[in-house]
Amino acid sequence: MLRMSDDLIARLEQQERDLVLTRFDNADAWRLGCLLVAKATERELPVAIDIRRGTQQLFHAALPGSVADNDTWIERKVRVVERYGASSYLVGRRLAAKGQQLDAGMGVDPALYATHGGAFPIRIKDVGVVAVVTVSGLPQADDHALVVEALGEFA
Repeated sequence: MLRMSDDLIARLEQQERDLVLTRFDNADAWRLGCLLVAKATERELPVAIDIRRGTQQLFHAALPGSVADNDTWIERKVRVVERYGASSYLVGRRLAAKGQQLDAGMGVDPALYATHGGAFPIRIKDVGVVAVVTVSGLPQADDHALVVEALGEFA
């Protein structure tokens, strides 16, 4: 019998297999970012939204109610996706299922990495991860769900 965490991990892994694009450029980042802003604005969500490719920030928006700390969380979540090639939520759930957490024992500084939901890899078919889209400001499952919802419509 699957544990609840196993079921969640399986669903998160399936999302990453399903949400693969055939292309992604700066104009696509703008469109995806605007889609996220529209969804969050309609729902009056106090979030910051970020899309970046490597060190280049392609899109950023701080909606009413978001705070500067959301940007710090974005940086920490993005580092997890860039290092592990999976969503920050999936990395966190995998570790939690093993009773582990991302820390110095794993070779990372927890002040620089956060395995909380909200950062998702933008993956191109036959290429791999090329960018990261992140939402910060809600409970981690909700940050993750908003990104997945928007990517599902975008893809």
